[in-house]
Amino acid sequence: MRRKVLGLALAAAVGGFLFGFDSSVVNGAVDSIQQNFALNDFVKGFVVAIALLGCAVGAYIAGRLADRWGRIKVMLLGSILFFASSIGAGLAFSVWDLGLWRVVGGLGIGIASVVAPAYIAEIAPKQSRGGLASLQQLAITIGIFVALLSDALLAGVAGGASNQLWFGLEAWRWMFLVGVIPSVVYGILALTLPESPRYLLATGKHDEARAIFATLVPESDIDRQIGDIEHSISEDKEGLKATLRGNRFGLKPIVWIGIILSVFQQFVGINVIFYYSTTLWRAVGFTESNSLLITVITSVTNVVVTIVAILLVDRIGRRPILLTGSIGMTVSLGAMALAFAFSITNDKGDVSLPGAWGPIALIAANVFVVCFGASWGPLVWVLLGEIFPTKIRGKALGVAAAAQWIANFLVTVSFPPLAAFSLPFTYGMYAVFALLSFFFVFWKIPETNGMALEQAETLFANSGKNRGPQVRSTGDIA
Repeated sequence: MRRKVLGLALAAAVGGFLFGFDSSVVNGAVDSIQQNFALNDFVKGFVVAIALLGCAVGAYIAGRLADRWGRIKVMLLGSILFFASSIGAGLAFSVWDLGLWRVVGGLGIGIASVVAPAYIAEIAPKQSRGGLASLQQLAITIGIFVALLSDALLAGVAGGASNQLWFGLEAWRWMFLVGVIPSVVYGILALTLPESPRYLLATGKHDEARAIFATLVPESDIDRQIGDIEHSISEDKEGLKATLRGNRFGLKPIVWIGIILSVFQQFVGINVIFYYSTTLWRAVGFTESNSLLITVITSVTNVVVTIVAILLVDRIGRRPILLTGSIGMTVSLGAMALAFAFSITNDKGDVSLPGAWGPIALIAANVFVVCFGASWGPLVWVLLGEIFPTKIRGKALGVAAAAQWIANFLVTVSFPPLAAFSLPFTYGMYAVFALLSFFFVFWKIPETNGMALEQAETLFANSGKNRGPQVRSTGDIA
């Protein structure tokens, strides 16, 4: 049964792979796109970031579609959208055509970003839910790695991202076209998955849910699992008309917690590293090939530390890891801001870091990736899968993920003009957000390690009434 649950979680997490691949594949192509279509800094940032608007819309509608159609059908829709986007972006004839297809891909990735963590959280036993939910972030990091590695390989074979490779198409176009492969794999895997038993119970399909639970948990636990979920559903007085509306600026407090977690995850600037690092390292003196190599190494580091987080999340707990990660990100981002304060800009506008400041910036950037990848990267997805009541989980996850994509968009589109204005200011701003994330977790995020989803929901509801860390029972209630 453990192997069965792990297999289902891995299959669902392929959506995270698409998420990581699509978000980072533009890294190796961005300079060639700028040259090919003669873009200024703002338009370049907009083309990179516009996919994130599609992601926000996809994430927002995914929850509603998942609650209406089920998790599996929505996964298939995501794979189809990403398939179409990969072909369209690779064959784009203008910058606006490219932007349109990136929005289409964003819709698919936004859908996957919501459905995968919800599905994993709903099939996972409470004792291993943190590790299994973290598979989503591991898949994202592997997708990032594969995207950056394929970018480096394609650029290397062609002798540069702007050079022609096969069938008269430039290497940067093939960077998008290879996305066809994971989109097809995701669609095929989705067809093999059973529907979420929690969704089936919420829609009155009791026998189907019992049959699926029989393959996931010991027979002695089936009635208790079903009883807990049905009790949770019956207590939701709003029933099928469950709403996210509440008395805190129009939303329930728990929805705001999810939104703020998502925003902090992005406002520390992590995706600047994965979207613009090739441009960044070229700006401080590295060649294109070396910049791509450094970016690949950074992505490997991201994968490794995410695995570490998966191994520790159900042993140490959510709060200690998040708090430690916030401290590490604050220090490393501060070091990057300090390093770029000593940068030198020549008459052509090229930036360089004198003396030891170049290596310091490079080390600090990788320390930042380590701190993020071992904490806020995977654990935000774990918490988003745990904190929302069953009846609003799909909708609330959609809103939280949409907020994450919008925050990602704002960071991504603003980085080129902010970097042109002042890199020390930009990285200093990210460091401030990292510091604020520490205080948010300290005061607002209770520990949910080892709890059933229904108990975690109650704990977060109570945390809105009391400031400070919450004391929890460690008893087995599921």
